[in-house]
Amino acid sequence: MNEIVEFFTAPYATASVLNICLELLAVILGILSVWFAKNEHILVFPTGIVSTILYVYICYHFVLYGDAIINIYYTIMSLYGWYMWRKQIDGDKIEISNSNAKDISKAILIFSTTAAFVVLVYIYFDRFHQITDYFDTFTTGIFFAAMWLMANKKIEHWLFWIVGNIISIPLYFIKGLGFSGIQFIVFLILAILGYQEWKKHLNKRQPAA
Repeated sequence: MNEIVEFFTAPYATASVLNICLELLAVILGILSVWFAKNEHILVFPTGIVSTILYVYICYHFVLYGDAIINIYYTIMSLYGWYMWRKQIDGDKIEISNSNAKDISKAILIFSTTAAFVVLVYIYFDRFHQITDYFDTFTTGIFFAAMWLMANKKIEHWLFWIVGNIISIPLYFIKGLGFSGIQFIVFLILAILGYQEWKKHLNKRQPAA
């Protein structure tokens, strides 16, 4: 038990109280954001924006440049998603839908471009020293694509989140951000529930189409 406690607390031994509190706040707001996404509530974006802005600072402080880039993108895409979810299309709000071939192509392009960009950033900062750095390039691409799909209410975004969360859970524990590691466990559970919830919503609409 002591070993487990030490595993969680050791990385925070030199962290300031402010940074610990900011990470906890970012975690709470991040979980709330995913909960709102599950319920298709527009508050997913304002809560997410505050959480990701906090994470930009936290990740930069921990020299996690790939994660900082992810959260800068999240902030920008949250603003875009906020606009899209409020946007009126032919008098109706944007609805949950399946991705078509064009959407998938865009998601793949976003994934590939993002992964390549992170590789260049990590090479520039000479950061390819740990196995986690290589996984970062993959998860960053997945999360970028997922965020774009979510902003456009494509149900497949949950599948991207699920894969990314599974990979991120051990990564954040290894990086020393224990609270964030726990957050990704909650994210994984909510992503599974979110996919099921959106699938039910989509199935109810399809027979009437």
